[in-house]
Amino acid sequence: MPHPAVTGSPSRLRLALDEALCVVFPVSCAGCDLPDQTLCEGCQEEVNPVPRSRRLPSGLEVRSALVFEGVAARVIRAFKEDGRTGLTRPLGAALRSAWPAGVDAVPVAVPASRVSLRRRGYAPVDLLCRRAGWRPFPLLSVARATADQRVLSRAERAANLAGAMSVRVGAARRLERRSVVLIDDVVTTGATLDEAARALRVRGITVAGAVTVAATPLRRAIGG
Repeated sequence: MPHPAVTGSPSRLRLALDEALCVVFPVSCAGCDLPDQTLCEGCQEEVNPVPRSRRLPSGLEVRSALVFEGVAARVIRAFKEDGRTGLTRPLGAALRSAWPAGVDAVPVAVPASRVSLRRRGYAPVDLLCRRAGWRPFPLLSVARATADQRVLSRAERAANLAGAMSVRVGAARRLERRSVVLIDDVVTTGATLDEAARALRVRGITVAGAVTVAATPLRRAIGG
């Protein structure tokens, strides 16, 4: 099969509940602040995926559904920083579109740090994977704490992440020699994905590529 296993679609009950919550707790569009809508029709069009590829200096190919700017950047930030998990529907759909055609591999989410989990209460990439219909395989873990990537240069990010991830030995045994595709939310310099790929390759695991919701424009990379 050229695609990972998928989970079921959201139930009608869940959709009805979300609509009811919007009445009780007023919302505004994550892209333009239009009232009473999670994402208005115009902004929904702005997050329609147009997958594109880029190859990192390490050779890892990364496919991204969106460019991290404008409305797309606002929506992703609202999801990650403001806890607006209802936005995983359009973002998960965008992520799914970026899966490389014909690749039969296991989706592996880049792990969230303990600090991030405590602050947000959820792992953004895992949640996006599930909304995309994939069951992320728990293969990677965070081996040590790192500094905030947003304030670091390209070289500093690489140094900051060196050796920061490790492979779960028990999970690696269950992988049964299948290749994997790495999943992340935003790619900037690629340091995070490169570190994840390094940890996997050290264990002899084949990395078939990487998929992200968005990629920052190369002219002004500012993400993870």
